[in-house]
Order: sequence, then structure tokens, then C-alpha cells
Amino acid sequence: MAGFRTHITVSGALGVMYGGAAVQPLGFSTEAAVLAAGLTTVGGMLPDLDSQSGVPVREMFGLAAIVGPLTLVPRLSHMGVSQESILATLLFGYVIIRYGLSRMFKRLTVHRGMFHSVPAMLIAGLVVYLGYHSPDRRLRVLFGGGVMVGFLSHLLLDELYSVDLRGMKVKLNKFAGTAVKFVSPSLPATAICYAILGGLMYLAYLDYKYAGAEGDPPPGTVSAGKKPAEVRNPNARP
Repeated sequence: MAGFRTHITVSGALGVMYGGAAVQPLGFSTEAAVLAAGLTTVGGMLPDLDSQSGVPVREMFGLAAIVGPLTLVPRLSHMGVSQESILATLLFGYVIIRYGLSRMFKRLTVHRGMFHSVPAMLIAGLVVYLGYHSPDRRLRVLFGGGVMVGFLSHLLLDELYSVDLRGMKVKLNKFAGTAVKFVSPSLPATAICYAILGGLMYLAYLDYKYAGAEGDPPPGTVSAGKKPAEVRNPNARP
């Protein structure tokens, strides 16, 4: 099994390449590319949240407690939430993720369970896609895709490290086939994982279906950004 440092190194290198591709040839801004590279790097560490070691859990939930609530700020501002309420959301979001969610996650997950799987990779990408508020869907796809690229690199590395190529005969250790998978031996864990994935996919479908409808004015009304004086009465004299 690959170590934590190996996963960071590989996902960081992938993040640099992913960010470079975002600028050229995809045409995103440098700021968006840097953020996409960072999300790719973080995505490569996400599967280690089910590790028995305390280092990945502590570091990742500490980062998630800060970054997670911050991603909600644009959406809350768009909804007209007051500044005081946004600050309270940041504060309580940090406490809930850093102390409550991390302990619950550690109790409910097992090492190499469904969190080390392809459905979990899709869940991570959809959470970023839905959580980041932006009218540019391409930007949200870029960020969600970056997380999934890093996540997938972790799964593939774990599978590669489960193969012992030393000697004349290829050997597999006990973890072979436990990283890149679609189901786990636990039926409840598999069902819960797919239920979460299905719910997120439905939300993504609704987001795609109704995207832009909120800002579009009803038929016959003044368009957004147009002054009333610019709307002329067709029956009036020129």
C-alpha cells in the first residue's frame, strides 16, 4: 500500500498537469487553474480518511473544516444571507466538521471500505460541483473533475502497490482488489454509498435542468439590467 507522502507527491504532480491543461488548451484563468491544481492534490489524499492512522484524518478534516464552509460563502451571499449569519455559518461549520463529523466518520468507516471505491470518487466530485456556487458550469466541472482525478490516482496507486513484482513470480498482497472497486463485502455500506451517490446525481440533474432559470425574468417583464425607460410602448408615437 502506498504511503501518505507518496499519495501527496503523485496527486500534487497531477495537480500541476491538470492546472496547466486548464489554462492551455481549455482556456481557464490562471486563478481557476491554481485552485483546480490544489483540489486535485487534496483529492489524492481523500481516500486516506478511512485510515487507521490519525495523521490523514487529522490533517484532512482540519482542511475540510476550513475550506468546506468557505465554499458556501458565495452561495450564501447570492441568497441574501446577512454578514453575521455567514460568519456564524463559518464558525459552526468548522466546529461541526472538525470535531463532530470527523469522529462520526471514524466510527462508521473501516479501512479499505466503500470510501476506497469508484462510487466514493464520484461522490467527492459531485460534492465539489454542487457546493461551489458559480454561474459558469464549466468552472464547477473543472473543480469537481480535479478532485476525482486526484481521488482516482490514490486508488490506482494502492492497487499498484498491492502487487509484489520482486522475484520471478508476481504476488498479490491481502489488499489487492480492495481499492478500485464498485461494491464492498458489507451490503449496508454499499447500499448507503449508492444511495448518497444517487441523491447527489439527482441534485446535479436538477441543477442542470433549472440552471439559469432563477435569474431569467418572466416573459413580458423588464429584463435584468435594463432600465424601465428603455422599454418602449409599441402603441406610443415615435
